[in-house]
Amino acid sequence: MKIRFGVSLGAGVAELPRLIDRLESAGVDSLWFSELVYTPTVDPFAGMAYTLGRTERLKVGTSVAVLPGRNPVLVAKALVSLAALAPKRVLPAFGLRPASPAEWDLFPVPDGQRAKVFDEALEVMRALLTGDEVTFDGTFFQLTAASLGIRPPAPVEIWLGGSAPAAFRRIGRLADGWLGSFLTPAEARTARESIERAAADAGRAIEPDHYGLSLGVAEGGLRDEVAAAIRTRRPDVDPADLVAGDWPQLHRQLDGLVAAGLSKFVIRPVGDTPADEFIERFIHELLPRQN
Repeated sequence: MKIRFGVSLGAGVAELPRLIDRLESAGVDSLWFSELVYTPTVDPFAGMAYTLGRTERLKVGTSVAVLPGRNPVLVAKALVSLAALAPKRVLPAFGLRPASPAEWDLFPVPDGQRAKVFDEALEVMRALLTGDEVTFDGTFFQLTAASLGIRPPAPVEIWLGGSAPAAFRRIGRLADGWLGSFLTPAEARTARESIERAAADAGRAIEPDHYGLSLGVAEGGLRDEVAAAIRTRRPDVDPADLVAGDWPQLHRQLDGLVAAGLSKFVIRPVGDTPADEFIERFIHELLPRQN
């Protein structure tokens, strides 16, 4: 399997051009943009478009963007346009809702229907991304002989986040890959196996190297406030097992995750490490691990 490492920075507008240029010149695989509306970080779709226009090789992804609450036709149009302009460099990953509860209302769906909207939106989007004419009669979306008018030179693969059994079933039925987060290697192995079973039940197969995880790494150990925030999300697990306190610990986590069958990783800094310093350390530590 091809082991690859991408970067998620949460960079603001002023520093983003310089950081993109460094990632491109160093040969880093990919840059990922998170859905963080009420922050100084760049919108994921705007960030992807800007990066693709500024580079020739660097891939871009979303880690993760929210799909329910967006019109899947318009999302598909944006993705197919980017994929036609920059083939094989667009890596969209989607999730059910924003990470921050303060942003939940920005992606409205009918009460109690978010999962169903997600499934239907994925079906619509996947059909449209082929470039074929699509007729769809669903509960939330209806299309009649609709075509986006663009057929990308290479298929656009849709990855999904999630760490619950329902998410694994959805990935197996509807996605091309999985990008999880906040899981131990043992949990990641169980997740991969669950997705594989769900895909087999749906008469599908997901490529063996299409399983990944988003990982955080700190410098000099986890701060108390960071550990407390992790415990709020995962009170059942030692925070050090989910977010690395230093680079040697990250390598140990990666060893376990690779052994669990994962091969794609998005690495983000935790704490106040300057983005330039993080990128240089990322290049030194992780590019030699790619195969």
